[in-house]
Amino acid sequence: MVQDVKPKQYQVVGIGNAVVDVLSHVEYEFLDTHGIEPGIMQLINLDRAIELYNLSDNATEVSGGSAANTVAGLAEMGLSTAYIGKVKDDQLGATFAKDIRSLGATYTTKFADNKQPYETGRSLIMITPESERSMNTYLGAAEFLSPEDIDPAIVGNTDWLYLEGYRFDGPGSHQAFQMAIDLCHQAGGQVAIALSDPFCVNRHRAAFQELVENKVDLVFGNEAEILSLYQDTSLDEAIAKLDQTGKLIMITLSEKGALAVCKGKRIHVKAEPTNVVDATGAGDQFAAGCFYGLAHGFGLEKITQFGCIAASEVIEHTGPRPQSDVLKLIQQVI
Repeated sequence: MVQDVKPKQYQVVGIGNAVVDVLSHVEYEFLDTHGIEPGIMQLINLDRAIELYNLSDNATEVSGGSAANTVAGLAEMGLSTAYIGKVKDDQLGATFAKDIRSLGATYTTKFADNKQPYETGRSLIMITPESERSMNTYLGAAEFLSPEDIDPAIVGNTDWLYLEGYRFDGPGSHQAFQMAIDLCHQAGGQVAIALSDPFCVNRHRAAFQELVENKVDLVFGNEAEILSLYQDTSLDEAIAKLDQTGKLIMITLSEKGALAVCKGKRIHVKAEPTNVVDATGAGDQFAAGCFYGLAHGFGLEKITQFGCIAASEVIEHTGPRPQSDVLKLIQQVI
């Protein structure tokens, strides 16, 4: 007798750094003057965060965090989602929670006590005229996500668990990720990870390799992150190594589009024609588009195309979350 398989409550659950993004448009001279490394994410302390915030003219403040941005995009496309990430019981923490819940995503992570010496995290994002983003991230409360914050009722009740690579920068994060992965897999779910940043991969290369080879089912990364994983200089070499894992690999290539790689098969999809204003969130929304395709049973080419469509929408404006109906754009090519 075949038992009915009960559908999961969630289609995608994200775990990551819960931060507020502060976005400013600057010239390259600004980066040089203030010692900001262009094009990457740097971790900073609270004093540096306050310093850069005070230098941010006409900044746009939005709730962010890579996995949270993906969950937000999916929630707006109508998928059932949840998010796990740590904020403090302060003004920014309340704003973050209100924003993600307002989209329909479940968010129940316990706030850090307001007596703690840290604050809710924020990322000071400097956008140069070429739309390159340089992120200066104060993790604050986000750094202290621990296994105690992993709710089995959520991570054990999802089709896909989505892990943000940035979250490796934290004392309890590796254990929290492992607990969430085990709970998800034991319940029949699948696990995806975003490599997030080449310097993040450099800091935790062995842990990333272990996850990619033995723990996850899907890997998202851009070209620099993919090269960093095994310290390759050729993308073809890196892809060959990753393909040996048998996992689905989704690689973004900026203006060249994206690649889907799985078990010897490669599918290339061209980028959508667009006017680039701010690349912040492009990878996050690419993942959202791909998850939409996966959730609805589309093939790899369509999944990759949906990712490119979602990414193209978000880079046309400042901020990491959609401002127009991405689902409508996707449905035009179905």
